[in-house]
Amino acid sequence: MPLITWRDADGREISANVASGTNLMRAACDAGVQGIHGDCGGALACATCHVATDPAWAERLGPPGPLEDEMLEMVDGERTPTSRLSCQILAHEDLEGLILIVPPGA
Repeated sequence: MPLITWRDADGREISANVASGTNLMRAACDAGVQGIHGDCGGALACATCHVATDPAWAERLGPPGPLEDEMLEMVDGERTPTSRLSCQILAHEDLEGLILIVPPGA
């Protein structure tokens, strides 16, 4: 179970060990991360689980798929080159230490 950290705009962090195969939107909601809402339940239909990553992690996670990329156009706040929807990232051991940034205003 990799340790994943979510950091908000004020620098507060919440970390949780996440079971492999769990999407990181669900894990964030379970951990009480403010700003991650997951209104669609992870169905790739709302963009309320927007996060950004460090560029080094973005490369390891890979680019968003076509539907995710389309949904990222609708995020509240600023889309960055490392923006992802956390519902589309599944936990696995190689993500140990991943830090996800919850954008301001999320």
